[in-house]
Amino acid sequence: MRFGATILDAEGLRLTGEEVALFRDSNPFGFILFARNIDTPDQIRALCGDFRDAVGRHCPITIDQEGGRVQRLRPPIARQWLPPLVHVERAAANVAPGNAGQNPVARAIYLRYRLIADELHALGIDSNCAPMVDLAGDDTHPFLKNRCYGSDAQTAAELGRASAQGLLDGGVLPVLKHIPGHGRASADSHHDLPHVGADMAALDSTDFAAFRSLNDLPMGMTAHLVYDAIDPVPATTSPVMMRLIRDQIGFDGLIMTDDISMKALSGTPAELSRAALDAGCDVILHCNGTLSERSETAMASGEMTEAAQTRAERALAARRPPVELDIDAAEDELSALMGGLVYG
Repeated sequence: MRFGATILDAEGLRLTGEEVALFRDSNPFGFILFARNIDTPDQIRALCGDFRDAVGRHCPITIDQEGGRVQRLRPPIARQWLPPLVHVERAAANVAPGNAGQNPVARAIYLRYRLIADELHALGIDSNCAPMVDLAGDDTHPFLKNRCYGSDAQTAAELGRASAQGLLDGGVLPVLKHIPGHGRASADSHHDLPHVGADMAALDSTDFAAFRSLNDLPMGMTAHLVYDAIDPVPATTSPVMMRLIRDQIGFDGLIMTDDISMKALSGTPAELSRAALDAGCDVILHCNGTLSERSETAMASGEMTEAAQTRAERALAARRPPVELDIDAAEDELSALMGGLVYG
């Protein structure tokens, strides 16, 4: 049986009977956690167990744990991480003159996400919506800017690769976002539909280039914004943009939408689900809705296509047991790389 073409959420700390029934019947590919689902480590592990029991398999459970403002797990459950861009800047400021060998900033980012993966995996969470390789620019909206790794494609790609490897080495699947690039947006897609006016040549050599360098990662997430020079339809529901992501950027991993309940998109859950799948997305991410809206999304999305199922199975095959890690040694190394300024 194919997976349902959805990633869904829960309203609270444990599943209700109605949620269990919905998930059992619709068989979502996976689930996502938010702050409202977080109380104690034992509770989180129990909720992850509820999700997996409902679908009868070890489905992926993801979360937004970038660090900084966007992290669902906080002390005392997890470390309070600096915003990614602040982390990068502090690591760069601490690089010794004449340093040779591996980029110490990339090493600092690797260790950050390797420790985050350790936090997640211990709770039963095996995916993270990171790395985010959108480029920070002068006009980047504040909701996004300090979540970036840098302002040029090479830096974003190198640090995105380090982030993804840290997660994979910790047994956690990375989700590359926001394909094909959200950094030029001056509006917050949670509330408005951003428009980007740059032409194809500029986009291809900057924003798109960062994602092209990471097109081998197992999963990615779309951007809810319009690239005016390419197509007037938001990327998530645009067949033109989805072909560009597949063909020009070369990303052949599983593509999930960003949350379709965000205000950037207009339409009912069913309409948006069908539009995104028809455009070429593999799976619909629906968060922060009522049980009825989640049910509507699941019904409209149905099962994955054969191509999407193949990508989903390939993504799941990338899950590996964590590589052994000396936590104390990793923290000491990270502290040295950061000049002691590690946590927020």
